Amino acid sequence: MKKLIWILVILFLLGIGVGAYLYKAIFTPNISLENTDTTLLYLPNTSDYIQLKDSLLHRKIINNEESFDLVASLMKYKVVKPGMYKVVDGWSNKELISVLRSGQQEPVNLTFNNVRTIEELSGFFAKKLEPDSISLLNYFLSEEVYKKYNVTPENTLSLFIPNTYQFYWNSSPEKILTRMGYEHDKFYTEKRKQKLEDVGLSESEAYTLASIVQKETLVNTEKPRVAGVYINRLRRGQLLQADPTVVFASGDFGLRRVLNKHLAIDSPYNTYKYEGLPPGPIAMPDVSTIDAVLNFEEHRYLYFCASPDNSGRHIFAKTLIEHNRNANKYRAYLNKKRIFR
Repeated sequence: MKKLIWILVILFLLGIGVGAYLYKAIFTPNISLENTDTTLLYLPNTSDYIQLKDSLLHRKIINNEESFDLVASLMKYKVVKPGMYKVVDGWSNKELISVLRSGQQEPVNLTFNNVRTIEELSGFFAKKLEPDSISLLNYFLSEEVYKKYNVTPENTLSLFIPNTYQFYWNSSPEKILTRMGYEHDKFYTEKRKQKLEDVGLSESEAYTLASIVQKETLVNTEKPRVAGVYINRLRRGQLLQADPTVVFASGDFGLRRVLNKHLAIDSPYNTYKYEGLPPGPIAMPDVSTIDAVLNFEEHRYLYFCASPDNSGRHIFAKTLIEHNRNANKYRAYLNKKRIFR
């Protein structure tokens, strides 16, 4: 009887010990961050449990490896879900593993605008998300995308409506473009589609024209009037003669003065040589600029040039004679300021 009692006592004490150890392993803090309350843990798409633990140990996020392994085993955490996760100082093994096991990723807020090319945009995404710029660009400019979204290599940028969006860090190029396609379709409401029909432009053409207007003026109140000038020219079959398209064709985006040698550049983006809109946008326009095109000002102006008062505004003209007079004043201003390129 005494032996049985001792056995029961020993088992009881062992049970208490094991229970205490399990409780400590599961519920007490095992996450310790230096000089910060939170950190981000990045798990690439190729990650497995060994790589996850290597990352935790290398960055000294967990204090006790054995207890982490034990709790992971108890919680049957085997398959690592890739992504970006927020880790909080003082978390227990259970809290961290619960987040990782459930795939509760921390979203990435991305704001993009004022991008010139699809190559530049791919580089921007690559700095914020897991896919590299080459993978992104190759997909954005793939036959699959051209067929699915009815775009060309020149106007693929028009699928991207500038705004702030949330993505998961490990989003694939396909998921990124699927989201952008959805946002693009949501942007073109029935009201905007009716305005496109009234103007006589497709969605990508309106985006392209807006990109020109965007580079012509930073004065929001002028944008509908500038758009009206180009609409008038398009309807008359006149060359747009938009300097920003020549700057784009030259590849010298820092160009401040367009000269005759630039006007001679043989490029489909040179609207001094080729009639109509260029084959694609020369930059990513703001939403307000796209709307300025859709709500262009009805007038009879066919010309405009920058004002020589350095206000950033423009002077509009209905005749070439009047425009030449205004242009000569602006050229004199540039010469005075010694701006020759």
